[in-house]
Amino acid sequence: MTAQPAVAASGRRTRRFNIEKWGWMFMRVSGVLLVILIFGHLFVNLMLGEGIHALDFAFIAGKFADPWWQWWDVLMLWLALIHGANGMRTIVNDYVTHPTARKALIWALGLAAGLLIVLGTLVVFTFDPCLGVDESSTLWDMCVANGSVGN
Repeated sequence: MTAQPAVAASGRRTRRFNIEKWGWMFMRVSGVLLVILIFGHLFVNLMLGEGIHALDFAFIAGKFADPWWQWWDVLMLWLALIHGANGMRTIVNDYVTHPTARKALIWALGLAAGLLIVLGTLVVFTFDPCLGVDESSTLWDMCVANGSVGN
């Protein structure tokens, strides 16, 4: 009878980044934040003031003129896109068996989400309600008062 050599357990675990664990945690945290952001967005846009009847270009222009609402909408955009892309990544990992196709789809998801995040962020922070306004527009007086047009 021969004894198997005992493997010395050092008690130390190698720690490495676990993307699945962090993806799972992100989905839970971002889901809760998205519920708060979305219902806050809907409440302000649909319930306060004149409700849905007040939604027009001027209402959106007024919201995007306030940094608080810019950051609210950008945070909602970022979280929604990353949350959705992470969910799609999970579906691709579960159902796509070919490694090359899986890698291509995950890259495509990342690129699409990244492009939409960049474009959406640019729209929110560079929004100019006076761009293209002429004298027949209802925004003319506001844009002249701001010094954006009619100099």
